[in-house]
Amino acid sequence: MDQDAQILEILQTCKTIAVVGWSPKPDRPSHRVAAFLVSKGYHVIPVNPGHAGQAALGDVVRASLSDIEGPVDMIDIFRRSEEVGPVVDEALARFPHLKAIWMQLGVTDDLAAQRARLRDVRVVMNRCPAIEIPRLGL
Repeated sequence: MDQDAQILEILQTCKTIAVVGWSPKPDRPSHRVAAFLVSKGYHVIPVNPGHAGQAALGDVVRASLSDIEGPVDMIDIFRRSEEVGPVVDEALARFPHLKAIWMQLGVTDDLAAQRARLRDVRVVMNRCPAIEIPRLGL
């Protein structure tokens, strides 16, 4: 499967997305991307320990992935590359039916990606769904 086909499949099948590193500041990319995803019909769960318990994007901000009840299809990571590994490991442990790990522009971690792929979780690195959705005509 080529990369565009994989991205298209992820974006069409993942409906609940946890955004790790979400910011309440409207000028931050994590805020804008999360709001864009909501506008496209996705259920977005913001994750940021400094704002846990606050209402945002039609949900409540969670301190960590472990604080999310119910299934999550995709984790969208807005963290530095060196911080990705523990996020991926927590996601893999917490969500047995996770479909995708998405690392934002400038974010990569080949070892974490390999761990996810060994669990049949699709991985996208160094891309943004807010760019891919319009590019792919979704």
